[in-house]
Amino acid sequence: MNLISRVWQKLVSMVQTPNSQPSELTTPLIPQAQPQEDGLTNDGLIPQIFSSVPALSDAASYLSQTTSYLAGCFSDYSVERSPRESGASDIRAQEHMTFSSAETEASSSTDTNHICSNINNLTSVESSSTSTSAALRIYDENTRISTRDPLLNSSTLVATNNTGQGGISIFRSLIDRARRTVRGSADDIGWLQHAQGMPPVEDGTERFQEILDNIKHGVHKLPNSVVYLLIPGLFSNHGPLYFVSTKVCFSKLGLACHIAKIHSEASVEKNAREIKEYIEEIYWGSKKRVLLLGHSKGGVDAAAALSLYWPDLKDKVAGLVLAQSPYGGTPIASDLLREGQLGDYVNIRKLTEILICKIIKGDMRALEDLTYERRREFLQKHHLPDEVPIVSFRTEAGISPAVLATLSHVAHAELPMVASAGESTKLPVVMPLGAAMAACAQLLQVRYGEKSDGLVACRDAEVPGSVVVRPKRKLDHAWMVYSSLNDDLTEGDASQVCEALLTLLVEIGQKKRHELAMKDE
Repeated sequence: MNLISRVWQKLVSMVQTPNSQPSELTTPLIPQAQPQEDGLTNDGLIPQIFSSVPALSDAASYLSQTTSYLAGCFSDYSVERSPRESGASDIRAQEHMTFSSAETEASSSTDTNHICSNINNLTSVESSSTSTSAALRIYDENTRISTRDPLLNSSTLVATNNTGQGGISIFRSLIDRARRTVRGSADDIGWLQHAQGMPPVEDGTERFQEILDNIKHGVHKLPNSVVYLLIPGLFSNHGPLYFVSTKVCFSKLGLACHIAKIHSEASVEKNAREIKEYIEEIYWGSKKRVLLLGHSKGGVDAAAALSLYWPDLKDKVAGLVLAQSPYGGTPIASDLLREGQLGDYVNIRKLTEILICKIIKGDMRALEDLTYERRREFLQKHHLPDEVPIVSFRTEAGISPAVLATLSHVAHAELPMVASAGESTKLPVVMPLGAAMAACAQLLQVRYGEKSDGLVACRDAEVPGSVVVRPKRKLDHAWMVYSSLNDDLTEGDASQVCEALLTLLVEIGQKKRHELAMKDE
């Protein structure tokens, strides 16, 4: 009852004191956004979630203080004592009684002698004293048992309070999971820009825009002395039109272009091996070097192929473009698969595993390899070769209300043959991918203050040591491979953007080869 009273009094005092000092609050769950060099700050448009909702931070601070106090209250009763301490504690607990163990023995002995000396004269006193002595002996035996067996009392106390300690542990675990969930990937986004040993990037946006303008006016400079290999991203096996329009446009220009038929839902290392075999097959069949363009996870797979098998590919690969690729990782994958979050209570990881492995028939490692933890591990062991030309293309998705009406053309549906026309009719299959990407981009903007294309943060798509293209045009993650029905053709379509990126890559490759030749001389 004393413990309950103490806890109750403390909680009442905390509730009755609403104006706590600012110094008593714990550290905010999400820190204030730091200025970034390349214009990727929040710009004050959408503030951090906990600066705009301070009540959540106060609530977390109040729960933390309550947890600390409850833990302090229970800690005095949850420590196992030594037998000597437990015995002393039990003796002190008996002080409220009338007789101690020693006093009981003395009193019993005195009464017995008194009864024996007067046994012939006081028969009635004998009966009374005998009854009293028996009662005292019973009490004395109980007291001796209590004194001789302190471990029994101590273990009972500890067992009783183990339940309370377990409740405190559960409460603390809940608070830790809540903080970990809210914190999310705030410390991971953009880690490549601060990692030691990573080379700086070069801005190639202006030159890219010049090349794109020339392409829109009919000036095409891509050489036919190389073969162009397009590498699709995650879940591309379920999109029949993935990169199809780009391949058709390249074929019309007389360029050899292929789409890598890989299992996009496989792990990065497995796809890297398949891409290596693709490159070798193309090279030995055409005797031409290969230019790679990978979108999303396809760019990560292609970069892994160069990192793992560069000695075998150095004479066969002319360069690599990574378009909207999560080279540093993606918060979407990390937040879904991170352990120790509130989502563990509803088995989010298990549901994701069922979706990828059972429904899509893919490999769970395909998504795990895109988390920040796995990307750190891989890049620490395997670096991209310095001599290979690399272009990074990152975009920002639009989040205006007009985007919600955007529909993406993802497939064709063939209707039965019409008798009068004599041929089948194809109808476009559209999906609101633009709206989905806008919703994800809005979520990342509000939660982390980071600009993204809906799935990949802009800072995570910039490969160290590469030439980075940062267009001002709002393009989501799906735009590169699935055309929208309301595209503004005056700004260039996806195939023209891919052509401009590869043309820029060719120029960078020529410049790099010239620099290497100058060094050799």
